[in-house]
Amino acid sequence: MMVAVVIVGIVPYFAMDPDTPISSAFAKHGMQWAMYVVTSGAVLALCSTLMGSLLPQPRILMTMARDGLLPSFFSDVNKHTQVPVKGTIVAGICAAALAFFMDVSQLAGMVSVGTLLAFTIVAVSILILRYVPPEEVPLSSSRRESMGLNQEYDEEKGRDPLGDDICDTSQIKDLIATEAMKDPLLEKQHKGKMDEMKRRKIAAFSIGSVCLGVLVLTASASATWLPFLPLCIGCIVGGVLLIPGLVVLCCIDQDDGRHSFGHSGGFMCPFVPFLPVVCILINTYLLINL
Repeated sequence: MMVAVVIVGIVPYFAMDPDTPISSAFAKHGMQWAMYVVTSGAVLALCSTLMGSLLPQPRILMTMARDGLLPSFFSDVNKHTQVPVKGTIVAGICAAALAFFMDVSQLAGMVSVGTLLAFTIVAVSILILRYVPPEEVPLSSSRRESMGLNQEYDEEKGRDPLGDDICDTSQIKDLIATEAMKDPLLEKQHKGKMDEMKRRKIAAFSIGSVCLGVLVLTASASATWLPFLPLCIGCIVGGVLLIPGLVVLCCIDQDDGRHSFGHSGGFMCPFVPFLPVVCILINTYLLINL
């Protein structure tokens, strides 16, 4: 803010160079050394930004590959440097190819599209995790190894010095199942499970309706080349899909394990689902009109 005030005070805003406003302002007053300092600082800042963007990308690819979302090629780590060399090389080649074959304005548009798309995916993911979180969560390789070691330790602890098991696990399971059949609360728990499944189906259908309604509404509102009647019909259809889905999400309960995948507890945010839906609506409109 203060830099803009100083530059406008040095040179009128209509006389500035739109590409290099700060350095050109110093150059018009004969301060060539300041122009070189500002230009060098801008180049170094761009280099640091590029390095900060390129270095985390191989780590992201490595994590995704370890979770099974990408080929195992990206999960290889160099034994000496402990760096994902293959992912770094692939990310560098892709970035260099994009910078060589595309214009700067096109790359800036791609950055904006990627940012808006990431925000949209996060907003949709919040709705999914709040209402229909996954039953099972994939574990990383290190977590699986630690759990395997703990299981082996428990098995060794459950044996006596002679090597015999202290108790038969199958007999314990049969005993638990028999006792559960005699429990009078079993039927009530089963009914609660059925209600939970029904709630999850309604929530999933409502989230899909909201996303489809946002897409239809923003696409119709952006299609200014259409005649007035089809434009109104598209907006009405999008609103009919969006508003009932949002009302249903406001009325039904959120998942009890909304923060820790099955473990109860957590803060009930009063802005869900309004804030994620507003973010999806705005980001989708900007993506279509970018």
